[in-house]
Amino acid sequence: MATVKPGNVVVADFPGVTGVKRRPAVVVSTADYHTARPDALLGAITTNLATATASTDHRLRDWRSAGLRQPSAFRTFLVTLPQKEILAVIGHLSDADWAAVQNCLRRAIAI
Repeated sequence: MATVKPGNVVVADFPGVTGVKRRPAVVVSTADYHTARPDALLGAITTNLATATASTDHRLRDWRSAGLRQPSAFRTFLVTLPQKEILAVIGHLSDADWAAVQNCLRRAIAI
């Protein structure tokens, strides 16, 4: 697996209530974090646009260039997974989408 970078769109298997689901996510952890830890912080990407309506959600404008197959949205639902469990890097968010995701994270996390 290649080193992941903030803003990368990746595919990973996520544990859930009804089993494991393979899905895309965006890397939100920093290079400093990756230097010190074997895991990555991932933000959810969903194709269920009807549920992505909170101020901490963002409909991706450039979803095709990010490697996604259909219209998608970022949701501020964070998961930590070992980097070795990331199956593939499929793209990178555009500068505009990455800035919007960072704004969503600022609204959601008390930092």
